[in-house]
Amino acid sequence: MKNNKIKKMHKQAFSVSQNLHSTKPDFKIKEILKEQLAIIKPSKIELAEIGKRTKEVIDAINVNIKKQKLSASVFVGGSSAKGTLIKKDKYDIDLFVRFDKKYDDKEISKLLGKIIPKNAIRIHGSRDYFSLKQKDSNAAFEIIPVLNIKKPSEAKNITDLSYFHVNYIKNKISKNKRLADDIMLAKAILHFSDCYGAESYINGFSGYAVELLIVAFGSFAKFIEAIAKTDVKKEKIILDPAKLYKNKTQILQEMNESKLKSPIILIDPTFKERNALAALSTDTFLRFQEVCKKFLASPSNKFFIAKDKEALFEQKHKNKTINLVISTDKQGGDIAGTKLKKFYGFFLREADRYLDISAFDFVYDEDSNKGKIMLVAVPKKQIVFSGPPITMKEPLAKFKKEHRNIKIIKGKAFAYEKSVSFDKFLSDFMNSMSKFIEEMDVTGIEVA
Repeated sequence: MKNNKIKKMHKQAFSVSQNLHSTKPDFKIKEILKEQLAIIKPSKIELAEIGKRTKEVIDAINVNIKKQKLSASVFVGGSSAKGTLIKKDKYDIDLFVRFDKKYDDKEISKLLGKIIPKNAIRIHGSRDYFSLKQKDSNAAFEIIPVLNIKKPSEAKNITDLSYFHVNYIKNKISKNKRLADDIMLAKAILHFSDCYGAESYINGFSGYAVELLIVAFGSFAKFIEAIAKTDVKKEKIILDPAKLYKNKTQILQEMNESKLKSPIILIDPTFKERNALAALSTDTFLRFQEVCKKFLASPSNKFFIAKDKEALFEQKHKNKTINLVISTDKQGGDIAGTKLKKFYGFFLREADRYLDISAFDFVYDEDSNKGKIMLVAVPKKQIVFSGPPITMKEPLAKFKKEHRNIKIIKGKAFAYEKSVSFDKFLSDFMNSMSKFIEEMDVTGIEVA
């Protein structure tokens, strides 16, 4: 009986991966994946150019490391190091400078600033790092300071684990070359779904998490089948690729509760206390799940072509779309994107009080550091505001000052106002909410 119970618990924890091991993609899916690999793989010429540019940057940093007499070394991280880059107009290359542990954690960003190319731009984060873009190159570099630790438990920052992440994935790919292709396919379909990236305004799948998922499931096909078939509202997907825990129960009992909120719990093989998908939201998971279901039901190359959300929204709603461009002076990337998306949510809640909104979406463009709110909205026939019970004298008096047409229904006050146009709502919103808008770090709102 005890053995049966253990088997049952193990099956629940890893049911998705186990149940799908015998599943094989049909012929059509195989053909599509073969076609897509030919499209998404960078050419040998592109890879050679990236390699050349990367070496030039590393050599320049190494020269400065010697000049400054620092104990540090450079290694290539991310998809470039693992051979899982997918074809892009611009390739993002991660370079990590590993500083000896004798340096203070707070000191290494400053030291990095002394050894990188002069045209690199400082980016603020948990540790400041640098962005280096070259006008005559299709490679853009992020140069990140980390500590040269011997084991993951010594990490002072999540980026300190990057060295171990690279080696883990490279080791898995060296034993099974097909994994690299499947990782590239997974990244491509996630890009299409607008679910790729762990940034707070995306809450999606990071590159490392995608790599771990393919390792855990064994193939692209098993990965998307698992996503499509799992009802995470009833039970989370729990994966432990390195088997660092005995079973699902131990994971749920021992891992910090804050790391168990995501729909997929993916134990980082290099650091058992970390859920590599802690940033994944249920909304993003469900959006990707819908794509997986549609792809499996009707396989097509269209699922690997990145969507232009703005164009699709306009096309679907034709001349009904209202576009608002919102700006911030916060640092471009995760910080600005998160600020603008938070404001988007606030704006929608306010607009919903005055307008009937039938469609809405948000996009953030890192290059311009602007967000766009897209709406289809019409004035409500009548605006109703719910007020306080008549027993609450002071709130009721304030409510009556704010509204004219008051009705008392079953001991509670309600205010009725005439409908307003979108332009009128927006003007009133910007005037009455100016303080909140400023506090949310939004510096501009314009109708596009």
